[in-house]
Amino acid sequence: MATAILVEKQSTQLPVVEIFHSVQGEGFWTGSSAFFIRLAGCDVGCSWCDTKHSWPQNRHPLQTVSDLTAQALAARPFMVVITGGEPLMHDLTDLTQALHASGLRIHLETSGAHPLRGEFDWISLSPKRFKPPLENIYAQANELKVVVDKPADVQWAEAAAQKISPEAVKILQPCWESKLGEQIVFDYVLSHPEWRLGLQTHKFLGVR
Repeated sequence: MATAILVEKQSTQLPVVEIFHSVQGEGFWTGSSAFFIRLAGCDVGCSWCDTKHSWPQNRHPLQTVSDLTAQALAARPFMVVITGGEPLMHDLTDLTQALHASGLRIHLETSGAHPLRGEFDWISLSPKRFKPPLENIYAQANELKVVVDKPADVQWAEAAAQKISPEAVKILQPCWESKLGEQIVFDYVLSHPEWRLGLQTHKFLGVR
């Protein structure tokens, strides 16, 4: 019976936009070897999103947990990053259990707008004002990463920071190509040292 359950979990399918091995380009773990699993589907709808092609869930092929785990193992990364889209639109329990069983470290990138289903070693929470996280996810975040394009975004970031663990890393990330966002974050971090400036270094490098 246990073998049958394991086989069933390995055959679980998820819609995948892309998988690739690169370095983590943003957040606390910038520069670390990472195998990315980008899942399809998002109902958050950020106007500045750089992966809008990931929003439609049904336009992307399904891959099994077994295949995804095998490809992640072959890459031999420091960590596996599950991202999207909004990955928590899917139950990630089977995928994360399989990855952990293979000895892989798992990071999640999420807006927190859907229930947390899965086992993660690091959760990067990027809350959005127009579709806020579920309240119980704040305390589970290891990293709070807020995209800044205008002054109100910093106010939103501070409100979110009141709900996370005191040990969580706090990052303000300027919206890409937003000069105003860059200046706001730069000035704010200088006067609020508990926050860090985050950059999308993979874009400067021209890699995924």
